[in-house]
Amino acid sequence: MTDDWLLVETLGAEPAVVALGQQTQDMVPISTFLRRNASLMAIQSAIGETVRAGLPLTSITPKSDRVIRTEVVQMTDGRIHGVHVWVGAPDADPPDRMIPGPLKWDLTGGIATDTMESLANSGLNPAAEATHGRAFADDLQTRKLNPNEARVISAVLKPEPGQTFTSTWEMTDFRGRPISVGFAARVLNEPDEDDQDRLICRAMNWRGVRENSSADPLDRAQQIAGGAAVPGVYRALVDLNTWKLIKWVDEPCPLFDWSADATSETVVHPNEIAEMAVMTVEFGSGPTSRVLRLRANDGGWVPIHVTAHRLQVADDTFAGLLSLRLPTYGELVAAGDRLNDDLPES
Repeated sequence: MTDDWLLVETLGAEPAVVALGQQTQDMVPISTFLRRNASLMAIQSAIGETVRAGLPLTSITPKSDRVIRTEVVQMTDGRIHGVHVWVGAPDADPPDRMIPGPLKWDLTGGIATDTMESLANSGLNPAAEATHGRAFADDLQTRKLNPNEARVISAVLKPEPGQTFTSTWEMTDFRGRPISVGFAARVLNEPDEDDQDRLICRAMNWRGVRENSSADPLDRAQQIAGGAAVPGVYRALVDLNTWKLIKWVDEPCPLFDWSADATSETVVHPNEIAEMAVMTVEFGSGPTSRVLRLRANDGGWVPIHVTAHRLQVADDTFAGLLSLRLPTYGELVAAGDRLNDDLPES
């Protein structure tokens, strides 16, 4: 074992290493990662005790030749996502450690919950961002889809308990500086207060280091990248089945209150549900479009022209790529009585 900190995810059957220092590791069971380490059993014991107590600890190996230090990575709901572990000589000081940020996504409800640490690691401004009641699109930075991000979106669209993924993303922070963000996540079945199962994705992120990887020019992300942004048109990825917003491809649309998607408010006018159902069938075989009434920023309703395409993000997983803009007067007229009061006078 090197003298750097190990970040160990503790949500599975066996603790798994997800980072060595700032370098992302692929959920390697700790018994495999440290199989030749004489202190393995003592390290496993220290991790278990840290999780049980919910507190950091310092211990000495049986031969008194190594010190084990641990730190807890705990979500605001009390669930421990992982443990940071350092092992070194008794007279040595551990190196500075990156601070992991726990976060969780309620995949059943479509709501994200962050921490100050996870927001900072993601390059967001913790002083300007809410930690609770967030849309997934708040957590996924506005930019073209990359291959690693496609795995996360695929898990949102087709979640299964036990799914795990680790990755390093190249991003830009809120000051415009390039950063690398390590990420590890696991999908779990968890009961809510009514003892009903919900699919929850629990994760940790950290400031990582740039991976040496080249983009595949045929990657599915190029399906989005192929079209440049058009002024006045805003593109987003949604769940084909629920129309839940996952991510903005361009800048978030200012024409309606998309953040209501993460609250109890309905984003789409109730009378448009039938139109959306038709669109869901239609874009299975090609693009489809409608003028739909969406929640306005002032709490009312605003007509928005929506074009939907079916986009493959994994081998057997599809998302909806929406293009949103203000409708023309002719499109409003064509929508007819369905919009009634929302039709302005010419």
